[in-house]
Amino acid sequence: MNRIIYLDNAATTRLNPKVLDSMLPYLKESYGNPSSIHFLGRENKKAIDKAREQVAKSLNAQFNEIFFTGGGSESDNWAIKGVAFANESKGKHIITTNIEHHAVLHTCKYLEKYGFEITYLPVKSNGIIDIEDLKKAIREDTILISVMFANNEIGTIQPIKEIGEIAREKGIYFHTDAVQAIGHIPIDVKELNIDLLSLSAHKFNGPKGVGVLYIKSGVNILSMIHGGGQERGKRAGTENVAGIVGLGEAIEIATKDIEKKSKYLITLRDRTIKELINRIPDTILNGDPKKRLPGNINVCFKYIEGESILLMLDMKGLAASSGSACTSGSLKPSHVLLAIGLPHEIAHGSLRLTLSEETTDKDMEYLLEVLPPIVENLRKMSPLIKNK
Repeated sequence: MNRIIYLDNAATTRLNPKVLDSMLPYLKESYGNPSSIHFLGRENKKAIDKAREQVAKSLNAQFNEIFFTGGGSESDNWAIKGVAFANESKGKHIITTNIEHHAVLHTCKYLEKYGFEITYLPVKSNGIIDIEDLKKAIREDTILISVMFANNEIGTIQPIKEIGEIAREKGIYFHTDAVQAIGHIPIDVKELNIDLLSLSAHKFNGPKGVGVLYIKSGVNILSMIHGGGQERGKRAGTENVAGIVGLGEAIEIATKDIEKKSKYLITLRDRTIKELINRIPDTILNGDPKKRLPGNINVCFKYIEGESILLMLDMKGLAASSGSACTSGSLKPSHVLLAIGLPHEIAHGSLRLTLSEETTDKDMEYLLEVLPPIVENLRKMSPLIKNK
């Protein structure tokens, strides 16, 4: 192999060259502080305003509902803590799911120390919540529902519109972590009744270290970072102008012709899944076969460990993952795979392949050529298969 075949786009994506070009002037010549009243400051303020408009347009939101952050984890923290502490006089009950990203789960655990009660909804074997479970979990003191749009590991897409309708009917704020979904499936915050939404630029070919929290006008939320008056007094700190400009450019590119891109990825995804299952015995597809992100493939191979597969694939020039990038150093099996009912020994044998529009048929043919013998050889050495 002369190049790396990159199949880990859920962890991060390649910076689009057009995005880099849009950022460079703000890393070099146009270095002014956006809060300054001189020319350089005013020009950078205009650049931020343009990016805010680009994000708002992509979500069908209002300009003044877009707040720039340092990334998806900060946005999740702000949404959940900010709403919780601003509305605790109305109630201290929050509903989420047991397959959320750790930025949500750990934030909810933190709030439990301050007397908040959290209901962690289970998911079905396909990774999707039961709407009836959500309805039953709602109480008089429920102030927030936080359910991720699409899962970062198994790619399952939740019934966001139904959740939004229920939350609106009950007068409960609804937050969704859409970090994996933005730029891959169309999202209209008005149509879906979303009150707060988190996103991160590096998941759709933008720069790392910059994100957005969409906050619907009228939502009662506290600030998380105090200091200056940036972001209309909601989030202090001198703005990352180049990053924000890159985010705006990236989201505009990512959401253009999104249906066409999705169709290509779905075709490539489904063909690869079919071939993996046909060519490698004892392969399990994780997540819903259809209600999943266009470029997400997550499978488990019985009797072996995912880490060994990754090392072997890496030697063949293929970059993949066994789960969330944020927990890749952990020896524990994925909490998402355990939540959908897989036993520990099978959950350890997971492989996550996340494609992009740059992924080609030839790339996947190469994967299908090298992966079956890797699995076969690892199984020959596995004590699990010998004890089968």
